[in-house]
Amino acid sequence: MDIVPTLTTRWHLDLCFDGTAYHGWQRQPNARSVQQTVEEALSTMLRHDVAVTGAGRTDTGVHARQMPIHFDTPCALEVSQLVYKLNRLLPHDIAATFASPVDNEWHARFSATSRTYHYYVHLGKQPFLRHQSLQLHRPLNMEAMNAAAATLLTVSDFGAFCKSGSDVNNTLCHVSEAQWLAIDGQQWYFRITANRFLRNMVRAVVGTLVDVGRGKTTLQQFTDIVNGRQRTQAGDSMPAHALFLEHVGYDNMTPHTQTSIP
Repeated sequence: MDIVPTLTTRWHLDLCFDGTAYHGWQRQPNARSVQQTVEEALSTMLRHDVAVTGAGRTDTGVHARQMPIHFDTPCALEVSQLVYKLNRLLPHDIAATFASPVDNEWHARFSATSRTYHYYVHLGKQPFLRHQSLQLHRPLNMEAMNAAAATLLTVSDFGAFCKSGSDVNNTLCHVSEAQWLAIDGQQWYFRITANRFLRNMVRAVVGTLVDVGRGKTTLQQFTDIVNGRQRTQAGDSMPAHALFLEHVGYDNMTPHTQTSIP
């Protein structure tokens, strides 16, 4: 089906990417980013400069299974061919998985109502997981970590987990899900969903929960850290390579996963 716009058409694209080779999502002056790479591919395909807006900003080395973006173009595009043609121009570590024209008021970032992240850990040396999961050298107390994680559903200020010096108006977030889940006896992941996330928040939360799992921090101490709202009291920020932006939710929009690619 061809889309023939009168002026411009806004498009929604879902991307997934391995963030290992990139300095995060956002375009950087002296480093390669996912945003820059996608904009260059779209600009080549459409033969005009294209600026894209993502649903959020992932840090250096962080991955995404679903990064919704939007862009505007005056070009007539064929829905069934957009994903296929774009993927031929994108590098092997970035893929487009879904495309659709949307209302010009739809915004990849501001229309989003929820975001879900996963942080992966595994026990022992596992070579095939080393780029996407954090190696643990001894088991963690997952029951204690889940008890601590449950307290995140009862608070609204996450200043304790916001990177120092971040330029934010407030540190309020609504966390609707926070739990550790087992993949098997050697692998686990932390799943957290919120309406918004502060810079470095997920990795700081995971680092503090791991301290609970190691017996370094008690449940009461974890609660005190959250209520104290001081980043210096929380645990270390965990490495970026094990973090995935898993899903971004929108009202009145069916979630999209992998699209068949010709």
